[in-house]
Amino acid sequence: MVTRPLEQPGWALVHDPAAQSPAARVPALVDRPADPRYHPGRLSPLWPLQTAVFYIWIALVTLVMGLAWWPKIRRDPSQAHVLPVVWTGRLLAAARTILGISVEVRGTPPTQDCIIAAKHQSFLDILAIAHAVPQCGFIMKREVLRVPVMGHYARLAGCIPIDRTRGSEAMRQIIAGVQAARASGDGLGQLIIYPEGTRTRPGERRKYKHGVGTIQAATGLPVHPVAVNCGLFWPRDGLRMRPGRAVIEFLDPAPPGGSASEVVERLEVVVEGASDALMAEAGAR
Repeated sequence: MVTRPLEQPGWALVHDPAAQSPAARVPALVDRPADPRYHPGRLSPLWPLQTAVFYIWIALVTLVMGLAWWPKIRRDPSQAHVLPVVWTGRLLAAARTILGISVEVRGTPPTQDCIIAAKHQSFLDILAIAHAVPQCGFIMKREVLRVPVMGHYARLAGCIPIDRTRGSEAMRQIIAGVQAARASGDGLGQLIIYPEGTRTRPGERRKYKHGVGTIQAATGLPVHPVAVNCGLFWPRDGLRMRPGRAVIEFLDPAPPGGSASEVVERLEVVVEGASDALMAEAGAR
């Protein structure tokens, strides 16, 4: 479901010389009025049982689909790009049925090769973004390649493995992986990056890392910001999940140009401001 966004944060806000911080640059965005339709529901007294059933379902679906799709992908490796869309769709349907959590997608998900720079609050936003785009890819730890079945699927799906202990060498691995994917027949797809580097609680902010700006500067790929409020419904620890309608919002792509630090600064302003607006709409203050 794609609906028209209530407001698109203007990139021009970033250039206000009077503002000294990201929060100060986007005051209008966090004034979005609360809408009861988007407020999280009450925690069910049966939440431990619901959570257990849901995670058992995830394990079963992952196992069955992994085995069932293996012959198909061996015959046609391009099907590895279809599997994440189908798999995430099954999990999102289960979240809606078992937990009462649905996801609304606003804006226009990109279909061309690009970088998606997203706010990361929970596993739910991973599922929602991966399901919304046709060919998702992630930067992953090199160790994942050693996991049976999953490692093979991840490589075929266009995920880029890195050695996180190698510092600047890891960034060169990412850029080389991006360039190799773009030169391949399947293309890069939509590379999903979380500039904060980890999940954050609703309202929490971490300094954005410069990696996404470095990749954009080296490759010329467009950067599509994504705002979320998923942590209000599916918390970082994945336990006390509350029913309701979470939102992810695909925002206007970042304008090209500028240094890596300038790209990241603009992203931080827009993504944080829009995420705050979504949380305010859901009643979080």
